[in-house]
Amino acid sequence: MDGETMSVQTVLWPDGGPSDPELDAVAKQVLAADPDGRRFAGAIRRSIDMLLDGQHTGRFRWDQLYKTEKAHLGTLIEINVQREFGFADGASMDYSIADADVDCKYSQALGGWMIPPEALGHLLLVVWASDEESSWSAGLVRALPERLNSGGNRDTKKTLNAAGRGAVKWLFRGAPLQENMLLRLPGADIKAIFSHKSGQRRVDDLFVRAQGRRISRTVVATVAMQEDYMKRVRYNGGSRSRLQSRGIVILGHYSSHGGIAEALGLPVPGSGESVSARLAAARPHHAGAPRVELGGQEWVLARPDDPEEAVPKLPEI
Repeated sequence: MDGETMSVQTVLWPDGGPSDPELDAVAKQVLAADPDGRRFAGAIRRSIDMLLDGQHTGRFRWDQLYKTEKAHLGTLIEINVQREFGFADGASMDYSIADADVDCKYSQALGGWMIPPEALGHLLLVVWASDEESSWSAGLVRALPERLNSGGNRDTKKTLNAAGRGAVKWLFRGAPLQENMLLRLPGADIKAIFSHKSGQRRVDDLFVRAQGRRISRTVVATVAMQEDYMKRVRYNGGSRSRLQSRGIVILGHYSSHGGIAEALGLPVPGSGESVSARLAAARPHHAGAPRVELGGQEWVLARPDDPEEAVPKLPEI
């Protein structure tokens, strides 16, 4: 998510909608605490990652979860949003925000929130997120009878009708969720990475095959499946030193690494992120290519036909 711009919709009632000062106060407090949505997005990302538990299971896709696990995501989001913002418990709903009772509802399908009878008349914080689309949305709506479909499930929970969905006051809509990079790699690469028995070799292969992409700590943990997973990235035996002879550098969240990434046109790693790339010593056929100076020599992003050559150790500052 670092380096990306949140898509924030102007917070206004739909044309012709009734005024709701209590809802407006809740929206104002949430946006004051998180104007660009980064905190909310982080809570959602943590919730998904907690459910997948990649470090212990190697899972990284929604379809790898059991049905009962999928149903638990809403609870995790409710808990992690409350932890992130420090919302007090509500009198009868999940949270108390700006002295209003607010119920948090998550749905895998945008607009599919299930609303229980006890939430009728209360404010709802409705949330949707998709790991596949790297996107999320959150809004506020009051659960009024005229905004609910007449039918319900066995628990008598109802969904918003067209009027109800149209009455949602979006705080963030289609905002970016930190990418689950493993979902973007070709299946052949995923199969090759996870074919190694050694966690270190899996991490090495990850950085070889996912060059030029932001790789989060969670992705490293999922691939390594070890308690000391970040040790598998560092120098002194990790991928940084093991891939050095092949010309592959692994940039992290150091200021000097960010400068290298910017100079070479690579994504700049955010907190907890890494970006790998293979470099080659600058030669005449690299004329015009962006370059950086390392170890007293100029280096460029390697072309496919450039031979592998050892690259200097990067500064860790």
